[in-house]
Amino acid sequence: MAEAFIVEAVRTQVGRRGGSLSAEHPVDVAAHVLTSLVKRAGIDPVVVDDVILGATDMVGPQAGDIARLAWLAAGLPENVPGVTIDRQCGSSQQAVHFAAQAVMSGTQDVVVAGGVQLMSVVPMNIAWSAGQDLVHPDPFSGSRGWQGRYGTQEVSQFRAAELIARRWEIPREEMERFALASHERAVHATEHGWFEREIEAFGAGSRDECPRPSTSLERMATLNPLTEGGSITAALSSQICDGAAALLICSERAVEQYGLRPRARVHAMSVRGDDPVYMLTAPIPATRDVLRRAGLALDDIDLFEINEAFASVVLAWQRELGVGSERLNVNGGAIALGHPIGASGARIMTTLLHELERRQARFGLQSMCEGGGQANATVIERL
Repeated sequence: MAEAFIVEAVRTQVGRRGGSLSAEHPVDVAAHVLTSLVKRAGIDPVVVDDVILGATDMVGPQAGDIARLAWLAAGLPENVPGVTIDRQCGSSQQAVHFAAQAVMSGTQDVVVAGGVQLMSVVPMNIAWSAGQDLVHPDPFSGSRGWQGRYGTQEVSQFRAAELIARRWEIPREEMERFALASHERAVHATEHGWFEREIEAFGAGSRDECPRPSTSLERMATLNPLTEGGSITAALSSQICDGAAALLICSERAVEQYGLRPRARVHAMSVRGDDPVYMLTAPIPATRDVLRRAGLALDDIDLFEINEAFASVVLAWQRELGVGSERLNVNGGAIALGHPIGASGARIMTTLLHELERRQARFGLQSMCEGGGQANATVIERL
């Protein structure tokens, strides 16, 4: 089978809610990473076969096929099409999968994949709110098939995070220590300039804005749980924020024809489903499946990136797979760096690639939980 190579990867800074990207238009933020990607790769943009961007809550300024709009807003060639996809939190990781699959199938040679989300501009779940005047305002109300299978119980990420903490017996104190380590690692990486190569800053900011140098276990202990009687607090959750990221995925033929330098190859891909009520547990089977497809063992992986939607999600994954913290989210995760939902998969892969290069390591694996009880998993190999 043909191979898919990662030629370039770039992202904006992750802006905190109300921060440096909050006054920008999502189309312009996405256009910025597309322009930066093309410039860094040194490729003629006219040869790009497609632009695939992830986004969720595609209403208002994120509607209208933002992939196509951003490419045009960037002043790039009109002959290049674009498509926007929604696999919830995994949207831009799925965009990379679709790009790699197109290249590996031989149907395309040069594909841009990434994502964008400005949660300051388009609030999370606003697409559901926009449907309040409809007969069935959300995916669950009024569906006989859904209620026949899962009943009328609440389905939400917050409840799911609590259910996971209870099922895997993860105490609040352990989650708080995990969250503190995420901030400490992100602050350390920022202070040492480890993110600088991957960031093309936009707007008024120049670096990631969400890590909190002053946070502490004592401060976390004062926060009230998000649900009555629960243990999950805001400190144990990913941060609402803004950002965009993009990768250039190319075939071997394109690499040779255009004189490009591949930095990594997409070694294996998987997407799996799990219980939609628990919602956030699918990275566990997805990790196992992508390792099987890659022909690798856990010990073969140098770095793991498991999206920190909530601390309980990653800690349950660790309990099941036995991966130590020394290889996991080594520069912090979404609890510290933020989770711009539609862009997170591409942001994580960009960070993973650069950290593999910094360490001269070989294999990286990333996975993230997604709405509906799903998870993408990807293994990349640094070249």
